[in-house]
Amino acid sequence: MMAFVTVQDKARTATRRQRPAQPEAYDFRRPMTLAREHGRAFEMSFETFARQWGTQLTSRLRVMVGVTLDGVEMISYDEYVRRLPPHTTMVLCAVEQTRSTAVLQFPSDTALLWVDYVLGGPGLVREEAPRELTEIETTLITDMLSGALADLRYAFAAVVPLDVRVRSIQYNPQFVQAVPASEAVIAATFTLVIAERATSATLMIPADVLLAPLRAGEGVVVRSKEEEAEHATASDRLHQTMHTVPVDVGVRMRPLTIHPRDVVNLTVGEVIHLNHPVSRPLDVVVGDLVLARGVAGNNGRQLACKIVDAEETD
Repeated sequence: MMAFVTVQDKARTATRRQRPAQPEAYDFRRPMTLAREHGRAFEMSFETFARQWGTQLTSRLRVMVGVTLDGVEMISYDEYVRRLPPHTTMVLCAVEQTRSTAVLQFPSDTALLWVDYVLGGPGLVREEAPRELTEIETTLITDMLSGALADLRYAFAAVVPLDVRVRSIQYNPQFVQAVPASEAVIAATFTLVIAERATSATLMIPADVLLAPLRAGEGVVVRSKEEEAEHATASDRLHQTMHTVPVDVGVRMRPLTIHPRDVVNLTVGEVIHLNHPVSRPLDVVVGDLVLARGVAGNNGRQLACKIVDAEETD
């Protein structure tokens, strides 16, 4: 006789019990999930950027710097901000392709550590309350990051065109409204090891900046049901309006080219010989576009044109 015993993981059970009892709201119109192929493409691009960024910092700080990617996820901007400390260095960047704003965030003491290395110091950071950077420190940090952010274009070249430039530096995440609070963003988390001292950094890019070109290339429709209904109504209204817009229709013969002196010397009763054969139909035109061919005739006491052929045009 055999007895089976089930072993339970007490630590995991305790973790489950610590989860909040209230359910989290989920907006199905804006699903915060990345497709597997999109997530993998972003991970490879951010890993390339991490390697380039580590090389840039090593050459500028003259100490060994390693940058590794911890993860990439799509969350709301409000959730991204709530994860940041009350005081941190937020580098606001302008995405040149659009009017969107990206954010590169890292601790304030890390920024001061970089400044100390750049100015030839041993890499000492005083134990003091977080503070804003001075004008000279801001210039040094901006110059360092301008070269690093330029590598985003190379890292994302195979995914989407991305050109990011430093715009300003802020320090309180709660007062930085880079994008609407409910807007989806792509947040990448990095670990920086500077001379055996580990720190973290994040890079936030609006999701539409990265996903819209990918979805457009795949032919994926990203409209909601309400947007599709509005588009269908507008399309029907446009087609109905097109059928009621008055247009001027003309009938013309083959054009004749004459010299200006012949036009100036025209007199009453003079005959102009046209190069239009009698057997050739006339052109029925709207503007300069030929729509059909017709022959001259009459309808009662009025002249008329009978359509004998229609042009196949777009």
